[in-house]
Amino acid sequence: MQAKKHAGFTLIELLVSLVLLAMLISAAAPLMQLTAKRNKEQELKKSLWQIRDAIDAYKQASDDGLIKKSADDSGYPESLQLLVIGVENMQDPKKRKIYFMRSIPRDPFATDAELSAAETWAQRSYRSSFETPEAGEDVYDVHSLSNEVGINQQPYSEW
Repeated sequence: MQAKKHAGFTLIELLVSLVLLAMLISAAAPLMQLTAKRNKEQELKKSLWQIRDAIDAYKQASDDGLIKKSADDSGYPESLQLLVIGVENMQDPKKRKIYFMRSIPRDPFATDAELSAAETWAQRSYRSSFETPEAGEDVYDVHSLSNEVGINQQPYSEW
């Protein structure tokens, strides 16, 4: 009589397979973290570009006389929210608004979900110095509030 062959794996084979799988996963984890950080950095660059482009467009519209401003006004928006809610076009007979952004993007490195998108950015006014950027009566530039350092070893707050 022939012996019956059992199909399946032995306990040792299963344990070896699990150990090999765990080693592969632990080797891939740092690569996945690096990829996630790189994606957040790309999102930060894109968001900074969008906001800065809108601020520049606002300044250009101000310089072109499309936006009402006083003599001592810098020509930059008073807040980031003004870029979204729009401003009245002074040269349009119907006084339609000019919009510079649809919405303000959030800083991808912001950790507080309670903050509005505009509050996730540090703002620099036109009159503040580059070395010590401070908020003021207008928004000349924005940067991240994050204390983290990027893959390129430059702090996100300096991007």
